[in-house]
Order: sequence, then C-alpha cells, then structure tokens
Amino acid sequence: MEKSRARRDKNLFVIEGVRELEIALKNGFSMQYLLICPDILKNKNKAEWFREHTSMVLEIDAQLYGKLAYRDSTEGVLAVMKGLSPGLNDIRLSETPLVIILESIEKPGNLGAILRTADASGVDAVLVCDPLTDLYNPNTIRASLGCLFSVPTLTCSSAQAYDWLKDKGLQVIAATCQSVTPYHQCDFKRPTAFVIGTEDRGLSSFWRERATCEVIIPMKGIIDSLNVSVATAILCFEAVRQRNG
Repeated sequence: MEKSRARRDKNLFVIEGVRELEIALKNGFSMQYLLICPDILKNKNKAEWFREHTSMVLEIDAQLYGKLAYRDSTEGVLAVMKGLSPGLNDIRLSETPLVIILESIEKPGNLGAILRTADASGVDAVLVCDPLTDLYNPNTIRASLGCLFSVPTLTCSSAQAYDWLKDKGLQVIAATCQSVTPYHQCDFKRPTAFVIGTEDRGLSSFWRERATCEVIIPMKGIIDSLNVSVATAILCFEAVRQRNG
C-alpha cells in the first residue's frame, strides 16, 4: 500500500507490453526508465524506437524479466512512465461530444473494458468520479489494451464533472434499473454524457436528481442488471447507431 501511494504521489506507473507502450508514447506520455529483455523482444526496430524515448535503458535476462513481469505472457518490455495531469478544461470536445461518466467504479478490469469501448465508439473523454480504484492499476492498463492512453481519461469529483457538463451543454443520461424509458427511445444525437454507477449500488442520488433523463436497458431474464462495462458498451453503440443513421 505504501509503495502504491508513493508511486501515485510521484505520478509514476508501470507499462508492460509492446502495444500498450507504443500507444502511450504516441499519445504524449513520457518514459522515465526502460527495461528490455532482448531474448524475448526479437523485433529490433521496436526496441530501438523505444530506446529513443529515454536515456535510462537497462537490458535484463529472461529470468529476471519473468520475476518483474506482471503478466503470465510476456513481450520483453517494461517501462516506468510519467502520468499526465490534465484538467477538465484541457479536454477537447468534438462538435457533438459523447462523454462517459463513471461513478465510484471499483474493478480495474471493468474500467479497462470500458476504455476499450470508449476508444472503439469514438468517445471524447471518460471522467472517473470519486474513484475506488487506481487509474493506472496494471489490471486497468492490461484490460484496456492501451486505450487508457488513447482516450482522454481523468479523475474528478461528481460535482466537478456535473458543473463541467452543464457548462459545455451536454445532456446527462443516467443509466438506472428503476427507469421506465428504454435506452433506444432517447435522443443521443445531441451532445451527451452517459453516467454509469456501480453494479451493486447503482447511481447515487446526486446524479439521478440532476439527470436530463434516466434510461433502462430492458432485460428478459431473472437478473436486473448487466456488467457495468457491457451496459456502457450498449449505450455507446446506440449513440453511434443513431448518429450514423
């Protein structure tokens, strides 16, 4: 816990994997240290390109790399990165923006999966409000396949997020299990923010009281909720469908 807190205080995190490191570097993240295992990373062009981004490079053997690597399957590259610290006013919105708001998300795997959806559906930004997980958790990075670095993603309070959405003129669509309005009956062609809560507690009263509209994803089974990443994907691609229609 102390090591994790110290890392966050210094705004540092670890990336493992060729694709993830490539995406991070191409999106403005800076590398502090690079560890390469030549026995595993056979692509010399990739290795040289990574080396160009830092003067702190250490070659290690496969045995040591195996002890340091987080994944079971390894690609021969580990890097200590410097995190970005963007504010809400640094987010550049498209003409008809689509934003994801996640309230108190707990599981790194769900956050990573949502970031893949955000990248695939062209979401402008993901705001993680009052988070209960570390944005740069290794499981988040792995589950996002590097999309944590391709989609503008930042943390803030719910109050800060709402004030920003109101200032930018986005409608707030709250996904709940209590609504009677099916999600596909709502107009997502307008500038839109989807607000998603936790699977066990749903959205807080803060967001439900301020929502432009509450929507539900109709289900025919015995359960009353979907995995949060699946629900987010359904909403995002309904917006894509409507906007491309």
